[in-house]
Amino acid sequence: MFGPSTPRQDAEFTAFVRSASGSLTRTAWLLTGDAHLAAELVQEALVKTYLAWRRVRHDEAIAYARRVLVNLNIDRWRRRPATPSEDLDGPVVANAEAAVDDRDEVARMLATLPPQQRRVIVLRYYNDLSEADVADHLGISVGAVKSAASRGLATLRTQYAPIAGGGQ
Repeated sequence: MFGPSTPRQDAEFTAFVRSASGSLTRTAWLLTGDAHLAAELVQEALVKTYLAWRRVRHDEAIAYARRVLVNLNIDRWRRRPATPSEDLDGPVVANAEAAVDDRDEVARMLATLPPQQRRVIVLRYYNDLSEADVADHLGISVGAVKSAASRGLATLRTQYAPIAGGGQ
């Protein structure tokens, strides 16, 4: 059961939060495409990780927290179907000062993918996890990971290759 934590456990968890927050936040942002929602997911994932801290193997703490984060995002998708925001469909501004940076562009591109493909691509290529690790994180087969990654990348190539190639 949950008992009071020790000062040592609190210190270990605090150090973990300091080292993992950036990575978790970037992952959440790529999964959601929304900074505020990403921050909420990270906070909730860290709370759940803290509650399980006694059971978490410290060498695998980031993987544990990332899995919690992905599961929370899956739960969010299940509760309310995702629809692209109006911002994603807005006109592209040619002004360099108003242009989005590369990370924002990637998030917009990922937002066009179905949720499963998006999760697989973020975990596989952004977090550099193996196919087996992605399958374990998402609770699906390695074949499903390969299929989702292949379809997702094909979609991104089809939709965005003309943009990257200068409109050719």
